[in-house]
Amino acid sequence: MKEQAKGQNHFHWGVSAAAYQSEGAWNEDGKSNSIWDEFTLKKNKIRNGDHGQQANDFYHRYEHDLGLMQSLQIPNFRFSISWSRILPQGVGVINPKGVDFYNRLIDQCLQKGITPWVTLYHWDLPQVLEAKGGWTHRDILQWFAYYVETCVKLFGDRVQNWIVLNEPLVFTGAGYLLGIHAPGRRGINSFLAAVHHAALCQAIGGRIIRAHQPHAHIGTSFSCSLVEPENNNERHVKAAQRVDAIVNRTFVEPLAGLGYPVQDCKLFRKLEPFIKFDDLQQLPFDMDFIGVQNYTREVISHSFFTPYLWARAIPANQRMVQTTEMNWEVYPKSMYEMLKKFGSYKSFKEVIVTENGAAFPDQLVDHKVDDPKRIAYLRQNLAQMFKAKSEGIPVNGYFVWSFTDNFEWAEGYTPRFGLVYVDYKTQERIVKQSGFWYSQIIQKLKDI
Repeated sequence: MKEQAKGQNHFHWGVSAAAYQSEGAWNEDGKSNSIWDEFTLKKNKIRNGDHGQQANDFYHRYEHDLGLMQSLQIPNFRFSISWSRILPQGVGVINPKGVDFYNRLIDQCLQKGITPWVTLYHWDLPQVLEAKGGWTHRDILQWFAYYVETCVKLFGDRVQNWIVLNEPLVFTGAGYLLGIHAPGRRGINSFLAAVHHAALCQAIGGRIIRAHQPHAHIGTSFSCSLVEPENNNERHVKAAQRVDAIVNRTFVEPLAGLGYPVQDCKLFRKLEPFIKFDDLQQLPFDMDFIGVQNYTREVISHSFFTPYLWARAIPANQRMVQTTEMNWEVYPKSMYEMLKKFGSYKSFKEVIVTENGAAFPDQLVDHKVDDPKRIAYLRQNLAQMFKAKSEGIPVNGYFVWSFTDNFEWAEGYTPRFGLVYVDYKTQERIVKQSGFWYSQIIQKLKDI
């Protein structure tokens, strides 16, 4: 019974989305502002001054989108819950209209034969909690625990698949170190505090779900990239090791009971002021799966001008390689290498590719979108995934990012990742050729 409930008997094919990037309805039905609602109001933060106030209008069009998903026979849908839609004050009073939306969304998924996979935190912290310190404040441990418990109690009767955090390195690094994502803060101490608190929260979230749903299928997701030195020069090699420790190991190794990778990156020594009581014993949790979210690789050189890491990434467009519209190198082998890397942590039973996809300039011609570059990208990455699986890595799922085009954070609406084209003026949806192709792949391989 437990094995069946956790869905480990078949491969999980699906698509992914996130609340802020798709829902819109930013101030409707009792929802309060999130940090992204606030951040996008600031000048020169988002490309073209874009924002997610309407986004794909998924809040009002979810039935239509799920119908499209059903027509393409996509069996799994990963989406996130907006914390500020459920709990407008971060904790305390529950917003019934927000709960009603997610109840309807989950019920519609199930009615259409689509299994919901819920991401609890996909970057949209309530602004009221950011005003108190957000991820840098230790009380985030209690705020997050309250939020997780609320969601599990509300939706756990129908949701079996949970993802605790989405890409914690990105929301802590881009949001609290570099200031290029919400909430736009900068500074090494803000970053380190946020890192430690997020690392604790991924385990806290797992424990809360397990306590309420012993047979739930629990995981968390990590952004990752193959990190390689520019050449075999010792300084470049060591710089790449430091970057790899930050990019690929910051969160998974504490979760696996290995602690922070201090030996390979001395920056982690600066975490000590933020580590309290029995924190180090609270970092591990036995997740059922870990989500790998891989898009590209990074090539690293030594740099005197980057404090702490003494390293810099060489942009893909300077290396004369094939790139996506995000200026990310098209390098399918990165998928294979990352699955092997994350599959080597024996603490976790499964690895699931919870995001993989590419943005290319899509053109609507005669009401059709032909996107051969995206199809080639997905095909090559799937081949690398299956190579890892054939070598014994416990890969048990693949989710394309994303189902529809959507708001792509600091890049606004310019990059299009979707299998479904969205005309943002009319909100019309048009399935791209890659969407039809992916549907065919699922039907061909659904019994693997």
